[in-house]
Amino acid sequence: MSDSSGGATSGQHSAREQIKARSNTIEEAYEFFLAYASQGLPSDVNTSHPIRDHLRRVDEALTGIGDFMMESARRLGVQNDAPYRAFLDVLDRDARDAQAALRLVLAQPAIGSQMIDNLNASIHLRALLTDLFLIDEILTISGE
Repeated sequence: MSDSSGGATSGQHSAREQIKARSNTIEEAYEFFLAYASQGLPSDVNTSHPIRDHLRRVDEALTGIGDFMMESARRLGVQNDAPYRAFLDVLDRDARDAQAALRLVLAQPAIGSQMIDNLNASIHLRALLTDLFLIDEILTISGE
């Protein structure tokens, strides 16, 4: 995914960095969720625990991720975007499904460890993470 001269342009570098930033936000939150789930907390009420902050950051990172990734693919110089478009439709669907579960959790008056453990176990969140891992691997191979 580099320009025809073989080197990455500044726009391509920026696109890669923006993709990595969104992906890292989601992956780091997932790891945080695993730690929160293992604590056995009945609730986040009356605590200073940042679980809701992490949930909100993931929500923000997921918003419009399909369109964002498609635009990033264009900035990376993808010529034949049909395979990318098809996969990014899957990513967008997985992101919307994961986001629905995440927003349901955020809407609760109390968020305990078991609730986050169930969110982590959600096939929607796991599918999204796998999608992001695949994109990361493609960027790694194509950019280096």
